Amino acid sequence: MLGRMPNWFMALRLNGRKLAEEVEKRLQHEILVGLAKVDRPPGLAVLRVGDDPASGVYVANKEKACARIGVRSFGTHLPSGTTIDELLSKIHSLNKDENIDGILLQLPLPNKMEEGPLLAAIDPEKDADGLHTLNLGRLLKGEKGPRSCTPAGVMALLSRYQIPIEGKKAVVVGRSILVGQPMALMLQAANATVTIAHSRTRDLSGLTKEADLLIVAAGQPRMIRTEHVRPGAVVVDVGIHRLPCENPSNQIKGKLCGDVLAEEVEPLVSALTPVPGGVGPMTVAMLLVNTVSRWQQHCGLSFTLGDLLP
Repeated sequence: MLGRMPNWFMALRLNGRKLAEEVEKRLQHEILVGLAKVDRPPGLAVLRVGDDPASGVYVANKEKACARIGVRSFGTHLPSGTTIDELLSKIHSLNKDENIDGILLQLPLPNKMEEGPLLAAIDPEKDADGLHTLNLGRLLKGEKGPRSCTPAGVMALLSRYQIPIEGKKAVVVGRSILVGQPMALMLQAANATVTIAHSRTRDLSGLTKEADLLIVAAGQPRMIRTEHVRPGAVVVDVGIHRLPCENPSNQIKGKLCGDVLAEEVEPLVSALTPVPGGVGPMTVAMLLVNTVSRWQQHCGLSFTLGDLLP
């Protein structure tokens, strides 16, 4: 019977930043090879609406990643008062632009704007975030297509560190279309036995303690503690939050944390993703994978990135 790990035990840290760098180098090589045959680089259009500060940081990170590997970035920043019809018109123009292989609508949208019709308007073949209904259906049916970036990044991390999935009990905390639902489908496709937990789950700790593999995407800082975790489990923390600064007058930002109370859980588990530096960099990396793979197919090049897309 498993017990608490000895004091000297250190959990394996699943380093998403390092893996993202490896993926970027591979994509950079694939782009250079492709440019010997076609006359344009991959193109990614990021559509941002309003002035949400976090969205501004995320978009800037994506633009920097594009520049590092040779993807042409088509950024569009629209004011928060932009109407649905104006956004739909912009998306339709991006769909027709032959220089663009991937389109990303940065979420959340301002003013309680409904995202569904906008995501549905994106050409499924240019859906860089894997959130179009057709691509979620492809995932459900095990067909090829763009994959949701964050769960795809988690799967790439597990593969890189040779974390076994087949036959394991996996619990996903969170049921969003962005992470929880596609995460569960990817784990099922890898032959895990999967349970989805959520805000109305009774006896959450009793359920999560059964997990060999615990994926936490609940959106609540530090909610997962030792009473939620089985000794020796693998824990993937998708959440990222900025804690309030203890002394606001010094204008120093509070530190980042995830959905897992890492300092409490780490001595108990066999592997853990750090926050920051775990899942976050892999989300951006998989956005690039989706874009470059679409470019290969749009330009009639050999599709060489299938092993990165679950």
